[in-house]
Amino acid sequence: MWNASVALALMCTVLCRVEGMPHPPATSSAPMVEAPYDNKFDNVDLDEILNQERLLINYIKCLEGTGPCTPDGRMLKEILPDAIMTDCTKCTEKQRYGAEKVTTHLIDNRPTDWERLEKIYDPEGTYRIKYQKMKASAAEQASVSS
Repeated sequence: MWNASVALALMCTVLCRVEGMPHPPATSSAPMVEAPYDNKFDNVDLDEILNQERLLINYIKCLEGTGPCTPDGRMLKEILPDAIMTDCTKCTEKQRYGAEKVTTHLIDNRPTDWERLEKIYDPEGTYRIKYQKMKASAAEQASVSS
């Protein structure tokens, strides 16, 4: 079950904090009310998952389509395109936080894995570029404050 949280976090990761992502055109003038993604995994300990190499690798393989997926992993993989198209508007706040945490971990600690996932889910590198700018800005502010 906890693998689904990582999947949702990864799925939302390419969406959170990325401004200007294209959205599909509205089909009517009435505002659409969309149901949020399932929150049953919101309280999963992501640190535990990120620190378990074997589990993280299996999950990454699922997302890449190079390994088997749990039922939850398959479900999340299926909703990934929707999450990308909608800027993760159906994600809960905890899912957004988890997405940022997982992305930060992958970019900083597992860049090869991140690059493979990025080619599939964010081929233009939009999130990574924005993340690197935010990280550089934070480092600059920290050095000015010192």
